[in-house]
Amino acid sequence: MPPGQAPSGAGVADLPRVIGFWGASAVLAGIMIGSGIFATPPEVAKHLGTPWVILAMWAAGGVLSLCGALTYAELATMYPRSGGVYVFIREAYGRCAAFVFGWTYLLISKPVAAAGIAVIFGQQFNDLPFMAGFGSWFEGQTGLAWDQRATTTVLLTGLTYVNVRGVRLGTGVAAVLTALKAAALALIVALGIVLLKGDTANLAGGSAPVDDRTGEVVTFWGALIPVMYAVLWTYDGWSDVGAIAGEVKNPQRNLPRVYLAGTAAVMGLYLAVNAVYMWMIPLDEMRGVSNVAPLVADRLVGPAGALVIAGVVLVSTAGSTHGSIMTGARISYAQARDGLLFGFLGRVHPRYKTPAVSLWAQLVLSLTALWLLESFARLAGTFVFTMWIFYAMAGAGIFILRRRRPEAPRPYRAWGYPLVPLLFIGAGVVMTVMSIVQDPGGTLPWIGVLLLGIPAYYAWARFGASGVPRRRGG
Repeated sequence: MPPGQAPSGAGVADLPRVIGFWGASAVLAGIMIGSGIFATPPEVAKHLGTPWVILAMWAAGGVLSLCGALTYAELATMYPRSGGVYVFIREAYGRCAAFVFGWTYLLISKPVAAAGIAVIFGQQFNDLPFMAGFGSWFEGQTGLAWDQRATTTVLLTGLTYVNVRGVRLGTGVAAVLTALKAAALALIVALGIVLLKGDTANLAGGSAPVDDRTGEVVTFWGALIPVMYAVLWTYDGWSDVGAIAGEVKNPQRNLPRVYLAGTAAVMGLYLAVNAVYMWMIPLDEMRGVSNVAPLVADRLVGPAGALVIAGVVLVSTAGSTHGSIMTGARISYAQARDGLLFGFLGRVHPRYKTPAVSLWAQLVLSLTALWLLESFARLAGTFVFTMWIFYAMAGAGIFILRRRRPEAPRPYRAWGYPLVPLLFIGAGVVMTVMSIVQDPGGTLPWIGVLLLGIPAYYAWARFGASGVPRRRGG
């Protein structure tokens, strides 16, 4: 930030602080526990052949997420305002960097992510009769014939409306959905332990994984990046509670607890669930399925288990989509409030006190991505790739702010500083570099889009939303 410039957003009223510890924790865990824990394990099994190594990779992903949570907890308590990563980047690097993040997030990352998660809901909803063995109810079809984009549109619209109606209602829905899916995953673990239907021989490992394209055995180092990529996608969401920091009660006390407790709880749950998965299903068999959870449920409680798990996936994806909608709109709201985006996106609903315009604008962009792209798979890599660049950038802000503003109040100081933040930042840098090396054609265009945000910022700074040059000092 240039010398003498006040922090952006200073003196501007934030949204009402009505979210308590449990509500914020439900938002964080609700976003983290999405579809990944059901679909990612088979992908990991395709790259690794030893269960204990797989569990170590899940533990490593959890540790990196915890390092990020410890780092962000300090930043969030310094600046407990709506916006999260956007605010951290703004305060550490200034308005241009914040604009670049905000426009990438608004136009690409969040709409595509929200639509993509919701698409899984639509797919699972359409497959529900088939999974339950009720296909004959629909004239012999193997599932519903509804366009999954229509189902997804209804879900996105409904959850956006819930968020517009009020943050208490939104966090209440998040709490219910999070409790249901966390309980369901815990039930899988409990049934696995109580019923003892697993086989310890499965934990000895399977055959060496083979690359489908080359036919060669996949080495550990060759598997490292794609496996961590998949694992960290499943953990993604731990940072999003910062986006609603401006609405959290007693943020200096609650935010560190939410970051740490929520992330650690999800990490423990993921490790336990994956252990049961591999105890129940041999890795060689797991590699041949797209979703391991229904298979595990079938072996635990019989065919009806598939129907139960289908419901769990529906609840899980709905909950993750709900949290994604809630937090995503706060980024655009904060950016508009700073004068770095169209002012109408910073409007607060006069009755519900929510960023209603940003929520509806996010819905329009998400539906556009949904109907044009149809599947999140086409841009899932882009989402993780671009977001980890900004995750690492925001994390590095802790060093900048400790040097530049040593006297600033820090209700919480990151445990393990400087090693913990350095580990987190290093992971982001390694992922970015390795992604570019492995797939330059799929990553460099998005680097180009990101860099275009720089001239876009200077054009915005000169002309503003109206397209008319601003006066000096205006």
